Parts: sequence; structure tokens; C-alpha cells
Amino acid sequence: MGSGRQRAQSFMILATMLYRASHLTAGVLAVVQHQRVVAAQYAGLAVALGLSVLGYGAALRRGWFDPRHIWADVLVTGCALPFVLCTWGGAREPASLEWAMLLGGSASAAASIALERVQALAALALLVAAHLVGYQLVGASPAVVGHVNSVLSSAVMAWVFWWYLRRQGRLLDDANARALGAETHKARYAERLEHHRALHDTVLATLTTLAAGGVDANAPAVRERCAREAAYLRRLIQQTAAEVPHREIGAALEEAVGSVESLQLRVTTQYHDLPKVPPHVAAAFADAVREALNNVRRHAGTGHAYLTATHDPDRPGGAVVTVVDRGPGFDPERYVPGLGLRGSVHGRMAQAGGRASVDTAPGEGVRVELRWPA
Repeated sequence: MGSGRQRAQSFMILATMLYRASHLTAGVLAVVQHQRVVAAQYAGLAVALGLSVLGYGAALRRGWFDPRHIWADVLVTGCALPFVLCTWGGAREPASLEWAMLLGGSASAAASIALERVQALAALALLVAAHLVGYQLVGASPAVVGHVNSVLSSAVMAWVFWWYLRRQGRLLDDANARALGAETHKARYAERLEHHRALHDTVLATLTTLAAGGVDANAPAVRERCAREAAYLRRLIQQTAAEVPHREIGAALEEAVGSVESLQLRVTTQYHDLPKVPPHVAAAFADAVREALNNVRRHAGTGHAYLTATHDPDRPGGAVVTVVDRGPGFDPERYVPGLGLRGSVHGRMAQAGGRASVDTAPGEGVRVELRWPA
């Protein structure tokens, strides 16, 4: 679509071209009906048509008018043509000259927007003079005022339209620039938030467990997990989001389960007829599952969790993943969700177009259900 100014230019080219086309149509009808045997009338019409095709064709290709073509149109079509018709075209009355004078109106409209201010005023003065002298030659003094007004009003209206469209184009470009800046800022914020969630679910979870003394820091599984997360931090620094490898949902869930099992949480998994989902959805499921399992290890007081993943029987192509523990549960009315549950579980699923729900009660354990699409 281009910038706002480019749209304004395209509109003005089209508007003035249609204005010229209406005058050429009137010229064709006038010559065919009243000047059938005067070759100069046909020649003048052909010249006006040729200059119009040249000027507007070049404007459509380049995106704006060439001042040389505008001056050629003003001098030949707007100024010289009426005198040629009076001298060689048999124009002895206003009706035989009027179609040529009409072309001066569309010439003034194009000149007012395509030429610099001083040049546009000079072109307008030449067109007005040509109208005054031309109608004097055919004895049509009463018609001079109306036709001069047409030349002037065409120029003024075209210039006003052009000024207004340029102004609106600048406002549109400014608004687009602000919107682009806001989107860029939003994307950067979302990327930072995603990094924060990832660090919360991986590195922070590992460090919290090690600090609490719940696992042996020298155990091979713990050391392996620490090595994986160190590699993850290096990738986070070096790569963009577009470079993150895409994974199927089953592989993504297995990776999430494996990362938590290295911290001595046993997870019983069951997969059945998993659908193919977009890569970002698989990543959202995996990250939400990882945080749900981290919550089991930290808060449930049990070393065992259950994960089930299957297709959604109610939505073709959808998926449902549940994480269940048999811990003490909690009262949802009195519990304020923390960052992990809000951002890493609910937030991630919502961003991917899914949803998460938590079903629990005191003494009943916790069931986290992840569903996509919502």
C-alpha cells in the first residue's frame, strides 16, 4: 500500500486523470458531431490525447507527475491549441472552441499540484490569458468569466485536495510509526517475560531445590540437569526466539518430565493418540507441565506425580494434558496463585490459545488440566 504520502499521490493522479478523461470525452463528442470535415480539429484532439497519455502514463509508472510533461500539456493543450483551432481549425464561434477550452481546466488542476508554487502560478496565468484571448477571437466575451472561473476553481480545488491528503498522509505515517514502535516495545517485553518464565521454571527451580538441601548436588542426575540448564542459558544469550528448535508435543513433554525427574520427582506418564499441534503450542504445553511438576515437587509433599496426555475428544485436533498429585491439596478460595502458576501455567497456555484449570481441595491433591485450543 505504501506510505500515506504515496497513497495521496496515487489518489491525486487518479482524480486528475479522470477529470482530464471527462474533458477529452467532451472533445471527442464535439469534434465528431460538429467538425466532421475539419482536419485540424481532429489533429488537435489527437495531440491533446497524446499528451494526456504521455503525462498520466508516466505519472502512473513513476508514482508522480513529471514537471516537463505538465508544462508541455499547459503550453500545448491549454494555451496553443485554442489559437491553432481559431487559425486553421475553422473555430469561428464559441461552440467550436469550447471543448479545447475545457482542457485548460484539467491542465490547471494538474499544474497546481505537480509544479512548484511560482511555476504553478505562472502556468495558471498563461491559461487564464489564453482563455481571455481565445474567447475574444470568437466573439464570446460573456462566456469569458465562467470559463476563467472554471480554470481558477479547478486549480484551487485540486490544490486544496492535495494539501489535505498530504496532511492526512503525514498523520497516517506518524500513527503507523508510533504503532510500529509500540509493537516493537511490546514484542521486546513479551520476549523478556518469556525468558523470565523460562528461567523461573528451570534454573531458578534447580537452584531453589539445591538451596533447600532436598537433593544431593553431586548426584549424576542433578549434575546433568545443571549442565543442561547452563547450556540453556548460553543459548538464551546467543540465539533469538526464531532459532529455538521446533518439537512435537510428545518429545516436548518427555523433555519437561525428564528435567524434573532429575530433581528426584518420580513421574508416571501415559500418552494416548497425541495429535499434531503447532510447534509453539507444543512448547507451551511442555513449559506449563514443567512448572506444574515443579510445584508438585516443591509444595505437594510427595515424590510422585502423574501425567496424562491425549487428544481432546470434544475438539478434533485438540490436546489435553493433566498433571495430578496425591498431596494435601489446598483451599482455592484462600490461595493466591504465585508467579509460576499465573505466568508459567495459565499465562503460557493463554498465549498459545489454550487454557489451564486447577482442581483441588484440602486433602484431595491437585489436578492441573491443560487444554488446547481453549
